[in-house]
Amino acid sequence: MDSALAIRLYHEHADDLRRVIGELAGFTAPRQLDDIEAELTYLLLRHHRPASVLELGTFHGWSTNWLLRALRDNEHGQLHSFDRVDHVLRAVPAVLADRWTFIHGDVRETLPKVPFDVGYLFVDADHGARFARWYLAELFPLMPAGIPVSVHDVLSGRRPRPWSEGSVVTAWLRDQGITPFTASRQAAPEVFALLQEVRAELGITGARGTTRNPMIFFSLP
Repeated sequence: MDSALAIRLYHEHADDLRRVIGELAGFTAPRQLDDIEAELTYLLLRHHRPASVLELGTFHGWSTNWLLRALRDNEHGQLHSFDRVDHVLRAVPAVLADRWTFIHGDVRETLPKVPFDVGYLFVDADHGARFARWYLAELFPLMPAGIPVSVHDVLSGRRPRPWSEGSVVTAWLRDQGITPFTASRQAAPEVFALLQEVRAELGITGARGTTRNPMIFFSLP
């Protein structure tokens, strides 16, 4: 992911994106993703057309609904979601549930249930350093090389918080020689401003109205 691809995908899928935003306007539970990062996640799934998506952390189902709508609009793919809480079961419409499997429990204890043909990995779960070290050591090596990954709540500021998931993941990325993409308002203000201009041009106003966008995007080595 880079700015050029993001802009191209906004133009390519603008009509579908506006429709999804309209569908989600009435979502009443807490919404854990900000507008641009949710839209970029949807656009990347449309672009890569993964057959299998792994979601770590569902909370009340905001991200789950975005992911499932991308798979629906692709007419392709299945979502496998893992969380220790099951609030999401009340948030997924029946019309989308045929593309979805929810596994209730700590993914560290249910790792054998993780599909290993994953084509997109979405991480928004425990934001502590210990969990990050676990998935870097135990989960990432099981994933196919080159798949796109999203990790939320990394760049709420200009840098990750000390001793956080974000600090662990960004250190690992540096060691791998990988520069993640982000639309974080604090960490990448030029990217944020550019995408805001594109969204305004296309009449995309967002489904939440928040602007931090701390998610990072990268591909596994």
